[in-house]
Amino acid sequence: MQEINLKSIDHNVSIREGFFEDLNIDEPAHCVLIATKPDIIKQAPLILEMRKRGVPHFVCHTGQHYDWNLSGGLEQEFDIKPDINLNIDGPMYEKHSQLIYRFGEVLSRIKKKGGEVIPYPHGDTLTAVAGGIGSYMNEYAVAHIEAGLRTLTPPLDTLNSLLKIDLHKSDFDIMDYYNKLQTEQFEYGSNEPYPEQFDTRCAAATAGLHFAPTELNRTNLLNEGYPEDRIHIVGNTVVDALRFAEDRVNKSKIFEKYPALEDGEFVRFCIHRRENVSNEQRFKSIYSAMKQRITAGKNTLLISLGATEMAFRSFGLKEEIQKLDEQFENFIYSPVWPFYTDVIAATKKCRLVATDSGSMQEECNMLGVPCATLRFNSDRPESIMAGSNILAPPINGEIVNHIISQAEDNDDLNRELSSKKNLYGENVSSKVLDIVTGLKEPLFRFDHTRLKFDQNNFWKEKRANW
Repeated sequence: MQEINLKSIDHNVSIREGFFEDLNIDEPAHCVLIATKPDIIKQAPLILEMRKRGVPHFVCHTGQHYDWNLSGGLEQEFDIKPDINLNIDGPMYEKHSQLIYRFGEVLSRIKKKGGEVIPYPHGDTLTAVAGGIGSYMNEYAVAHIEAGLRTLTPPLDTLNSLLKIDLHKSDFDIMDYYNKLQTEQFEYGSNEPYPEQFDTRCAAATAGLHFAPTELNRTNLLNEGYPEDRIHIVGNTVVDALRFAEDRVNKSKIFEKYPALEDGEFVRFCIHRRENVSNEQRFKSIYSAMKQRITAGKNTLLISLGATEMAFRSFGLKEEIQKLDEQFENFIYSPVWPFYTDVIAATKKCRLVATDSGSMQEECNMLGVPCATLRFNSDRPESIMAGSNILAPPINGEIVNHIISQAEDNDDLNRELSSKKNLYGENVSSKVLDIVTGLKEPLFRFDHTRLKFDQNNFWKEKRANW
């Protein structure tokens, strides 16, 4: 790749040599944006589908996740070769501004050549909103993959009922709590996860097409005023990625590295949300629950991300977690794995997944693996309402431990959590491309197009160039 300065800025953007020359301005170029590990996993099937169909496309990596475990391994696994890397870096606000400018300038160059671009940002990431803004200000509305994610929170009374666990009262009924989560009216308006809820809401405003995973996501978008004809329920592309991995699990080497995982019957922990890792009470509540089960001899896997490690250091727990790793053979303390196939191979063996990840709530539902979400809420509330997921809010260690232990050891609850049907569809990437390529109108439209006035014979559509 060659380094190209955009205009006169000092920061370099890596662009495949010959990229601009190779563009065919006679048909739209589909641009798939990738940035974080979940982005790459969920956008990979879309890239593979475009490649299979021979659809003109290019891949733009923002550079947000750049190391081998978070990016390079997945690019190898899915055979993705980005055409552009924006190489964003720095604090969050700088990354936003860099991405808007750098991606916007790439699109501006294409536009000046007379080309059309259909950008595909994903989900609730920094790239979804900043990539959307860079696109929209060039009059390229985006095809937003995984649109309409909105966090819902149970009523306060339901969460307060968990304090009975803290007081060791015998009248707390885990099945009653589980059933209430499926039937009670949840509340909108949460800022969590931060900043993902901001990102997905702002990204929606830049979209010409909203690809909603579920009916609930569609309802969210309709309630916010987005046009019904541009919202499509297609499922979630993670389904396609998961099927890709399931076809390859026999080739996974993860059980050679961690033989204890092959026998199953373990709980996988994943803690990385900013609101959890930046708050001592919340993080220590989850850590305490995990420590209780480790010292009780229960099989436990911790996948530790950079944010997890920061929390261990910030709250004085790094030395202690290392000692647990050394002393207990039933505890595996591992950095994030580079290959998605390994993740799925191991997850299929889990008795339970305890996580604050959004994607893992989806994957557990599809794999029939019980999930306990370590948050006060969920941006995949459909999984809770369907009964494949239970909230274990990080109020204190006793509450988190009790819910996880019940979800693991209570056969009735574990069976209920694992028996719910797939909520997220099949062949999602194919459905997305069918809709985009079949669209008769531009994604970006002013009201004369939305209202069909441009279909009158007298209408003159020539545009002035700004």
